This record gives sequence, structure tokens and C-alpha cells, in this order.
Amino acid sequence: MSETDNGADPRTARPSRRPRSIPPTRRHVLAAGAGAGAAALLGGVGAATEAQAAPPPRSPAPAAAPDLAPYAAYWFPDSLPKGVPGPGITWRSLRQWTPESDPDLPYNTATVPLAPRFTPVPPNAGARAGQARISSLVSFGPTARNPSQGSATADHYALTHWAYLDELVFWGGSSGEGIVLAPNAPVVDAAHRHGVPVLGNVFLPPVVYGGDLQWTRDLVQQDSQGRFPIAEKLVLVARTHGFDGWFVNAETDGGDSALAARMRAFLRALRAAGAPYGLRITWYDAMNSTGRVGWQGALNALNQEFFEDRAGRVADTVFVDFRWTPQTLAASGALADRLGRSRHELWAALDVGSDGWNSGVRWDAVIPRERAHVVSFGFYRPEWTRNHLTDRSPGAFHRADDRFWTGESLDPAHPAPEDTWRAPATAVADRSTVTALPFACAFNTGHGERWYEDGKVTCDTPWNHLGLQDRLPGRRWAVETTGARPSVTLDFARAWRGGSSLLVSGSLTAPAVVGLHCTRLPLTASAVLELVHATESGAVTVEVGVATREPAAPGEPLPYTWLKAPAQGSAAGSWRTSRVALATLGGRTAYGIAVRITARGSGAVSWRLGALSVRGDSARRRPAAPGALTVDASAQQNGTAAVRLSWRRAAGPVRHHELYRLLPDGSRRFLGGTCGTALYLPAVTRAGQEPAARFEVRAVDELYAASDPAATTLPWT
Repeated sequence: MSETDNGADPRTARPSRRPRSIPPTRRHVLAAGAGAGAAALLGGVGAATEAQAAPPPRSPAPAAAPDLAPYAAYWFPDSLPKGVPGPGITWRSLRQWTPESDPDLPYNTATVPLAPRFTPVPPNAGARAGQARISSLVSFGPTARNPSQGSATADHYALTHWAYLDELVFWGGSSGEGIVLAPNAPVVDAAHRHGVPVLGNVFLPPVVYGGDLQWTRDLVQQDSQGRFPIAEKLVLVARTHGFDGWFVNAETDGGDSALAARMRAFLRALRAAGAPYGLRITWYDAMNSTGRVGWQGALNALNQEFFEDRAGRVADTVFVDFRWTPQTLAASGALADRLGRSRHELWAALDVGSDGWNSGVRWDAVIPRERAHVVSFGFYRPEWTRNHLTDRSPGAFHRADDRFWTGESLDPAHPAPEDTWRAPATAVADRSTVTALPFACAFNTGHGERWYEDGKVTCDTPWNHLGLQDRLPGRRWAVETTGARPSVTLDFARAWRGGSSLLVSGSLTAPAVVGLHCTRLPLTASAVLELVHATESGAVTVEVGVATREPAAPGEPLPYTWLKAPAQGSAAGSWRTSRVALATLGGRTAYGIAVRITARGSGAVSWRLGALSVRGDSARRRPAAPGALTVDASAQQNGTAAVRLSWRRAAGPVRHHELYRLLPDGSRRFLGGTCGTALYLPAVTRAGQEPAARFEVRAVDELYAASDPAATTLPWT
């Protein structure tokens, strides 16, 4: 169930479906991703390149600049393949790994804690709370040379529909690179901000794809005291990297019942070691109790012991193979019930990697409309929403992604009439993490064509870094109007902060209510709500809605209290700030936030929302400054430097850190950001004859207030 070196995976070919197209091989993905992997973060033009040989025949060629770029971590359990690794690939033994010996660990460490979340009353009657949930297996990049901290392109799978996910699996691995993958920090930080756990991947590949049963034996090996050293290492990796557990996929055939018993004991050891840290395990339906690989497409007597045995829970969830039928799913749910487990801890695999919303899914076998959901479901490769596009600009990607998750109506409150694609928003209740003040959102998706601060461009190169993503509205986009529905999109042509903003456009023949965040915000008498917005065409009146109770039933609109949003500033198209005191709502809870836009005139309207914030009082306190900004390593060549920097985290709450270059003319250029305390810059170019490059790092809080800087320099040689 992975991209491999040998073409299409035969297990997903089913007689009822047309043949799958052959996916790109892992070698092809590696080659395609090498350029992006070399240029991490913003403002870079690539990693330092190998120098050309000097013309005189007796002079040795200058040494290539060392590759300082950090990459997402991957290993083999213990023994390594025979031969030598391919270009750009490093073979590592997990058993030999230690945090202290890993120079890339500071760049791969996620720091955002897993946020608690709640389930609001669903926006449509078909979306159900407490029933089916969704797992998603996503390949964000190649196994080898997958940048630790984003890259210098906006062409990236910037997942934003976290509200419907229950877990994310960082998918990948191959026999030629590595088969144990730790997710990179930006993915984990973005997921945690939205309350979604992230699992690393243990992929023991089929023999036809280069799998070696020795790697399975390495995984479940025991020491002289009966302990499982690789289980302990997997827990250590998850703890030090900051993610939430492991997806275990044992697909190498040739074992026996004794090996299966050791695998089950290994899973128990992994569970016991991870339990104090809240780690979770998802088991893939492949190896069964005989030790052989036989994909059941069900939870049944052959594989139930990897889910629940006589001693109790073994795995938290099971990813049921693609060959399920309506009958096997019904039987699986019934077996989970008899075991005393939730049937919604079973993920029915849905392959959307080839056809996306055109995939032929037997929905009634999983999430029937007229009766209780049978089991949960798992998407395999939903990044199809990006990969299938010819135009892979950020705007085009988000339009496709919204359709995948929300449906053709692009409105979860008003689902499209039933068709062959049953979008998650039509069946699964959304969730939110907006529960405390202060709260802010600049509608930043974690990638863009430029970087903006206070409406001005401070970096004019494309970028991606999911760790900088905001907590975005989960319901995109719930609109109420008696007139023509306007277009509501995340737009990248202009932003207040980050790379994107919310754009509402069209002929508003009646007031339009655009739902934003579902919340549980405790309001005080001093609470203030602030909007930063711009009217680019037409004339509008803007009001802010705050709901102080939930709807009585699914599908009913939130009952908003409407407050006028007077704007400061008057120039057409300029950013304006509207500050609304919430004193009349003090002591109550805000259950939702919306805006209502009314056209003043008959022409088309284009209105942009750049930022939304709610805070407990009018005072804005800057965060404390980070300390000890240090150049840890650098490689200079022809006036360009690759640089590793680190600093000491500031005291108090910090959302993320931002790094800037101070240029000789006195201007500042945004270089990148991270939630951690280390950043890699692939290509810092000397400005004129400056003696040294000057850097500053600032801590940024939840309201985007920046601290005083910590500074350092890199002398040019």
C-alpha cells in the first residue's frame, strides 16, 4: 500500500472497478522532489551547488559545499539493505539511533501541543456526531530528502480541512530508502493546532516491492531480558519528535504463527511503553495470526488478535484493507461490538489517490444515510486534489480541496443533491479547537506566492510551511442569504498577514452571512473583537455576528447577535480595522463568529477579510524576546551561504518564531518562520560588499504581536 519501485499495487485492483493507473515509482518521486528538498523555507533559490572543476589539469576540483539541509527522518529497524543507497538517500538503523547523535533533530521537533477540541451542532442534518470518523494516509513528499521545514514553492499539499479528521498518517517508505518514517514538524504542528493526532509510519513492504522478512524480525526482536528494543526506540522517536504514535503495516509475507505471536507481543510492548505519553497505534489489515500476509478486508477471526485479544486492547484502530465488501464491513462492526470495542475504531480503506471524487465508493456500506454508520473510513492519498491538477497554483488547489471535503455546493450548511461523491462534510460532524482567549486568524493556509505583514510584502518569493498555518474555519463555506450566493474563497492575490486572505465576491442581491469559526470562547466585559478588512470594489456595510448559544438541532443556523463594525480608514481598497467591544456579551460564551455583508448599491462586490481576533482586554502585551541567536553551521560558496541557526525559546506563550535579514539599506526581509527554535536557510546571498549578513529572530504570540529581536551575524569570507 505504498509507492514502490515496482509499479501499481495489485492488492487495490478489484473486479468491480476499472484498472488503476500506475502510480509514479518512488524513484521518480525522489527525482522530482530533490530540487524542492534542496530549497527549504522562504527566500531561497536552492541549496549550495557543487563547484565546477578548476581549468588547470593539475589543480584539484574545489570540494562541494556540504549539504546542511535537514530532512524528515527515516530508518530501517536494524539491519540495512545490501549494496549501496541511491543518490540523496542515507540508510540508518533505528536501533542505533539516539537523539543526541541526530544533528537534524532540532529541525524535526514539533512543539505545538495537541489541542483539545469539541464537536459543535452540525451545520446539516446528515452530518453525525459520535459515529463515523476519518483517518487519512497522506504522502507529503518523498521518503528521502523530504525537507524538514517547508520549501521555496507554493506548490504543496497544504491540508486545511482538519475539522473532519480523527488522525493523520504520515505515509511513505520504500525498501530502497527506509521503512520507518517520522513526520516532519510542520505537518505535526499544523495538525496539533487543529486537534488532530499524527502517526509515523512503519512499512514492512511486500516481497515483490523489495521487502525482506529480516526487517520484520528486526522490528520484533527481543533482548536477553525479553524486552523489545525497537518498540522502545519508536516511543523515543515519537516523544522527541513530538508526534502521537505509529501506523504499523506488516506486509512482508513468509512468516509463521510464531512470528505473528511476537508481532502481537511487540504491539503490546509498544502500547505499554507509549501509554504514559498518550501514544496510539493503528494496525493495517495485512499480516494475520498465521504469520502470513492475507488481506482480509475485514476484522475477523484471523486478524482480531492484533486489535483485541484475551488480555485486552492491542491496537487503538485497524485500517481495513481495500477488498472489503458491504457484508464484511457489517460483520466487522458486529465483531467489534462483541469484543466490547467501538465499531468506529475500524477504518474502511477508500482509495482516492487515482480518481479523487470520481472514485467508485460503495458509500452505503460505510456511512448509510438512513441508518447508523457501519464503521469509520480512511482515505488513501487524498492529496490527489493537488496532484491531478494542471494548474497547481494555491488558489486552484484549495478550490479542488474544498470540493473534495465539502462537496459540489462548496457549502456544508447546504449540501449538494446526492451524487456519486459523498463528501465528508455531508456525513461527518466537524470539530474545532477555538476554546480560549486570545484567539486570532489571518486566514493563512501555510503556503503562498508571497509573505505579507500588515498588508505589505516582506518576501516576494513562493513558500510553504504548514507550521505557520492558522486555525482556519472548519466549515467552508457556510453562507446564509435570501439572494444570490456570493463566491467565498481563500485567495492568494493579497493578504494582511501570511500568504492568503478570505475573499467574498459577487452580486449581493441580499445580505450574506458568512460563517467563520465555531467557538467556545468565554467572553468578559472587556472582550474586544477586531476585523482587518478591505473593500476592493462596490460599497458594503459590514457587521459582526456572535452566537451566544448553539442551534437547537443539526442543520439550523446559529442565532447570531449582530454588532456594527465601524471601519477606521477610508481609502478605497485599503485595509481597514474594525474594533467591536463585546461588553454587552460579557459573562457569556461565544459559540460562533460570522460576518454579514450588505451591498450599498447594485454592482458587484469584492470584499476581503485579512484577519480576525478576539481578546480579553484592550491591552496588547508583546511577548518576551528569544535569546542567543546563533549560527550553528554554514557553507559559503560564490557569495551565497547555506546557514543553520538556532536560538533559545522565549519565556511565556509563543505561537511561532520569525527570522529576518537586515539589509544594508535598512530594510528587513522575511526569511522564514518555525514553531521550533532552529531554522535552516538554503541560500543567503551577499548584498553588495556587506561584511556580514545580519539576522534577527522574533517570538510571535497568538495575536501576532512580535517581541524584541535577538540578533547575530554571519561574516562573509
